[in-house]
Amino acid sequence: MQALLGKKIGMTQVYDNGINVPVTVLQVGPCVVAQVKTPERDGYAGVQLGFVEIKPTRASQPRAGHFKKAGVACHRFLREVALDRGETAQVGDTVTAAIFQGVAYVDVIGTTKGRGFQGVVKRHGFAGGPAAHGHMMHRRSGSIGNRTWPSRVFKNRRMSGHMGHVQATQQNLKVVQVRPEDHVILVRGAVPGPTGGLLLVRKAIKKATKAS
Repeated sequence: MQALLGKKIGMTQVYDNGINVPVTVLQVGPCVVAQVKTPERDGYAGVQLGFVEIKPTRASQPRAGHFKKAGVACHRFLREVALDRGETAQVGDTVTAAIFQGVAYVDVIGTTKGRGFQGVVKRHGFAGGPAAHGHMMHRRSGSIGNRTWPSRVFKNRRMSGHMGHVQATQQNLKVVQVRPEDHVILVRGAVPGPTGGLLLVRKAIKKATKAS
């Protein structure tokens, strides 16, 4: 299986061959297989994974009916992931962090922290104007266009606005430890999102995933 749903627990540090390594602790799974996609019926091979079990009354009627038809408990999150070539799965199977044993690098997909409405200095790293008392353009954006022509602001102009709360992918994070019994993996470095945020952890697609 290529990926698994999880959540961010927080950051800590471990010693790897005497070197202090900053790591992020990720709870990965357990996830239940709610539906299996087949090439004959759907045109591709994959599975729907459910994460974080909830009461049926906490789910919408369509989602509750979907899980009831599959004969599994309701879950808060539902995502599709791809299967490895030649791999098979059955509805009701439970997938754990054990799929990352022997994997060297992973990609982590999450939603960044929301920063609200921010100015150009914080949002885009603008230098701002002079900070002396005689100036009045300390953190403003400055000119954003021309006059008679084109009499408008060009698209994609970097300006103040909503910052954060977007999907981001942190690629090629090294897997330091895998603890299947605790449903936890430790990856070197930071991952997007707040503590407790939903994540999709997949085997790295741009780097060799097998541990040497």
